[in-house]
Amino acid sequence: MDLNQFPSTDTWQELLVNDTPLLDVRAPIEFDNGAFPQAVNLPLMDDNDREAIGICYKQSGQAAAIKLGENRVKGGIKAQRVQEWVNFIEANPNAVLYCFRGGLRSKITQLWIYEATGKIIPRVEGGYKMLRRFLLDSIDTSMQKIDATILSGRTGSGKTRLLYELDDMIDLEGLANHRGSAFGRTTTPQPTPISFENALAIQLLKQLQQGKTQLVFEDESRNIGSLHLPQGFFEQLKQAKIVVLQTTDSQRIDISIQEYITDMEIAWQQLGKGFSEFSEYLLSSLIRIKKRLGAVRYQDLYTQMQYALELHQQQGDLSIYRDIIGKILIQYYDPMYDYQLDKKQERVVFSGNKQAVIKYLNALGIQ
Repeated sequence: MDLNQFPSTDTWQELLVNDTPLLDVRAPIEFDNGAFPQAVNLPLMDDNDREAIGICYKQSGQAAAIKLGENRVKGGIKAQRVQEWVNFIEANPNAVLYCFRGGLRSKITQLWIYEATGKIIPRVEGGYKMLRRFLLDSIDTSMQKIDATILSGRTGSGKTRLLYELDDMIDLEGLANHRGSAFGRTTTPQPTPISFENALAIQLLKQLQQGKTQLVFEDESRNIGSLHLPQGFFEQLKQAKIVVLQTTDSQRIDISIQEYITDMEIAWQQLGKGFSEFSEYLLSSLIRIKKRLGAVRYQDLYTQMQYALELHQQQGDLSIYRDIIGKILIQYYDPMYDYQLDKKQERVVFSGNKQAVIKYLNALGIQ
């Protein structure tokens, strides 16, 4: 069967919104730079192959590049890669494949799958590059259709918990794999900027496809850890109305201990890590706010944190964390939050506790 006879599809939105399994045959270095949530990387060529064949293509043309590729990907290597594709397709019969531009690598993969199974698997027209372009363009067009509400509140007030009691929301921190504060990193790396933008764009499209045009987003700066919200998207959020979640200081401390102490210790344990890694997470997070705390307050809190970690490890006693977290919330986070919210007061449309906020949002038609 001729390479050019294999089918392609340009239903980019349908593929992404419906979570169609995507077989990404790009080299690992390309995949690691940016991918889609439902994509699995089973490359035609490894990174070294890609580099060598790319150089050959530029210097000697397509025919020479194809010949070099056949010499580098053959025998047992070829059989192993084909078998990996076959296994993926058997598990995902509706899969679609792509390379960077939807060209030669995609067509060769289609051919080898066909020769091995007799099955014809479509490729994405334009490949990864076209899907990526479509998603970048869709962020701004999606936001033009969305009436956004910003959920604000002091650190530890439980904003993310409230978000997950709603269907009409997008969790930016979840997509970024970071809680958006000095203590916000998780036990696993953040996605690449490209993968983050891809995931955000897909979530916007999914909500719109379900007819949801009123969406709630948590109040964020443009930076979430090492990632940046797309500029146009962030500018639109800066114009949105704000609902403020009010929570007592005692409740904020309780929530913070649960999320940053109890849950994080468990998360490190689940990775097979020990108490030392958990301790390093807390102490290094505290170092990140050293400058704003000032040398005296920082040293006091650092000493307290070390003692709290000792009691925690030896006796399972978490009580001393209450004083430390209370100081961090009140002395560090609250002044910054109050300053920022004061500059946005004209956008605040409601303030209340969790139940009142949910009731208010429901009255707006947000579920």
